[in-house]
Amino acid sequence: MKKRIVDDIEVTESSGNVFADLALPDAEKLQIKSGLTIEINRAIQRLQLTQDQAAERMGISQPKVSALMRGAFSNFSERKLMDCLNRLGYDIEIKLKPATQPTGHLILAIA
Repeated sequence: MKKRIVDDIEVTESSGNVFADLALPDAEKLQIKSGLTIEINRAIQRLQLTQDQAAERMGISQPKVSALMRGAFSNFSERKLMDCLNRLGYDIEIKLKPATQPTGHLILAIA
């Protein structure tokens, strides 16, 4: 990571994944889940749904919607978050391609 000085403060440039920058385990998985959660929040706001309406539409309880809206996604699988997005009107495509390195990476692209 690149470091530089800004206003006498050492600043480290992000890798693009804050979870990896913090050296958290499963950083790529956390980034995917956080991105899906952010998009769920955007959809709920765009559709002007109450938490109760969103819960009914997504097939989860209102307290779970509240947790998602606060960014608490650790108790949700990636598959469940994608299912919630499907129920909010999103199509999801999963694209696989050979990796250029021995180990591949997970990437979330939202159009």
